[in-house]
This record gives sequence, structure tokens and C-alpha cells, in this order.
Amino acid sequence: MSRHLITDLQSLGLRLADPEAGAAGRRGGAGPSDHKAITLGGQTVMVPIYTGQAQTSPFEAGLPDDLGRRILLRDGAPVGRITFPRPPRFYGMQTLDGIPYWKIAVLHGADVLATTLMQTCIRYNDRRTACQFCAIGQSLEAGRTIAHKTPAQLAEVARAAVMLDGVKHMVMTTGTPNVIDRGASLLCDSAVAIKAAVDLPIQGQCEPPRDHEWFGRMRDAGIDTLGMHLEAATQAVRARIMPGKATVSVDRYKEAFAQAVPVFGRGQVSTYILAGLGDTASEILSLCEELVGMGVYPFVVPFIPITGTPLENHAPPTPDFMHSVLAPLGQMLSEAGLQAATVKAGCAKCSACSSIASYGG
Repeated sequence: MSRHLITDLQSLGLRLADPEAGAAGRRGGAGPSDHKAITLGGQTVMVPIYTGQAQTSPFEAGLPDDLGRRILLRDGAPVGRITFPRPPRFYGMQTLDGIPYWKIAVLHGADVLATTLMQTCIRYNDRRTACQFCAIGQSLEAGRTIAHKTPAQLAEVARAAVMLDGVKHMVMTTGTPNVIDRGASLLCDSAVAIKAAVDLPIQGQCEPPRDHEWFGRMRDAGIDTLGMHLEAATQAVRARIMPGKATVSVDRYKEAFAQAVPVFGRGQVSTYILAGLGDTASEILSLCEELVGMGVYPFVVPFIPITGTPLENHAPPTPDFMHSVLAPLGQMLSEAGLQAATVKAGCAKCSACSSIASYGG
């Protein structure tokens, strides 16, 4: 029941009587955006709150009781209780030069620190090359972040987040700065500084660097797991939705995965796949079967359109579609011994953006 409930919530969204309850949600910017973290049945999940789809969702939650709990309703009938993670204490701090910590890194889910090292991309400002779902520049334009986070800033915030809020692991992603290392150098510099300040498992996320030697360099710098995100399963959908990023083909990603897995270990290399962009369930599962066989964790999430992007009116996948993908994928991951609990850091370990872990993944 809970797995279907979470899957339905993440596809359909949630209407809140008080959208500002709990830790602040994210509007626009690098994902997950237009979502909010809720805790349901002891599991923290990211659920769309600020999207157009969410405003017509059959799910709603009213005002809290004395313990901060809300009754979750579906079509007016109670289906559970939800709470919200508290705003983290490190959000109240700032650097010596006056930059709030929340502009440098933010809380994802319940215990994950996340940051975008460089809040722009070589493709973002040209719609002929930009990913149509991407909103990486929105939070910068709105003044909710800074353009580039230095290693020293990240180390300072990471240490505070661990000490004050019990953060368990960290995700570092970046806009693509070039077509050579594709952000690997930024990840290395940041990881060295963070690991010198605090013992915190780190996932680095970037496109496949041209030189595969970067995988060893990232590992040696302190990056524990690596995410290289395909976003879509087939080259045709990738070319239509992300024309610039699609120049790094699916086959090129597979070559990179084959080199990265021996460096980081089975299950410690992952890829994000956005279900609902146009790939069929069988196309997604066919690719996932190949990736799992390589030791790569395919983290499949429902595509949720972000306001202000070319795909803002694109319909998210139905709960039935997500179940048709996640049920066989969960079994596939379980049989291969690739499970969220064994991942050291990152999106697959957190699992707040997908119900895949509840299916056995």
C-alpha cells in the first residue's frame, strides 16, 4: 500500500493548506524543484507541491495537529498521516562575507546536503542546445544562490550541516563548464576541501569526462559515488529533449560506465532516468537491464515539469506507468544485489525522489 501511495503522490502531487510548512521547498532551479519533502510512514519523500499538476491533485493535506502531523486525504478520504522535516539549523548561519549558508548548499530529503557547484552551463542560454527541462539558472536569477561555490565555502557549510543537523551524506552536481573534463575538476577540488573538514560521504555528478582517468582522480579526491545522468533512455528522446547533451551519446555513456564501475565499485555508479519524457516502459527497462548487468544503479524517477521551462506544460507520467517500470526494475535490482541501502552516498541512497527502494531497489 505504501509503495503505491508514494508512487501516486510523486506522479500526481499534493495540495497543501499551508505550502510553507516545514523545511522550505524549492521553486525553480536545479532539481528536485517545485517539490517539498514530506515524511510518510517513516520515509521521507520529495513530492511536487508548486506545479500546475499538483494544484488539481486528488491528494491534499490540511493544517497540522498539536504534534505537527497532517491527515493526508485522497479524494477527501484519509489515507495516512504526514509530517515535514524541520528547517535545518545551518540555514540560520552565514559566511564571514555575509553569504547565507542556504545559498551555498541546501537540505534534500531528511539528511542529505546538496549543492550545485557552478550555477550555469555551457548549453543553458541557447535553447538550440539547452535541456528543455532544465532550470539551473532560475535560482541564480532569483537571488537564491550564488554563481560559483568555492571549496572553502562548501567545506564550511558541510561541517556545520553535519554538526548541527546530522547530515549523513552529500550530493555535488554542477552545470557543465566545458567539453573536456565536464566538471570533474570542480568536483575534485571541492571534495578535497570537504573531506579535510568533515568525514562525510560524497556523490559527485557530471557528464562523462573525455579522459577516463578522471574517474580515479575523483575517487582519490574523496568522491565516494559517481552519478552520470542519461536523463532519457533512448537516443531519439535525448536528441529531442536535450539536443546539446545528446551529443554525448548513450553509447558514450555506456563506455564511461564500463570504466567507472571498476573504480568506484558495483552499485556506486548511478544514472538518473526521467520516466515520462517519451521513452516507453519497455525501452526504459531494456536499458536498465543492461546497466544493472554492468553494475550501474539506474535511478528512475517520474519527470515533473518545472515552471518556466519549455516543458512546463508537459504531463508527468501516470502512476500506472511508473508502477509498470518500478516493479520489474525493483526485482531486477534486488536480484543483482544493487540496493539503495548499500549505496554510500547520493540520490539512490537518499531515494526521496523515487519510490524505487520500496519495490526492492
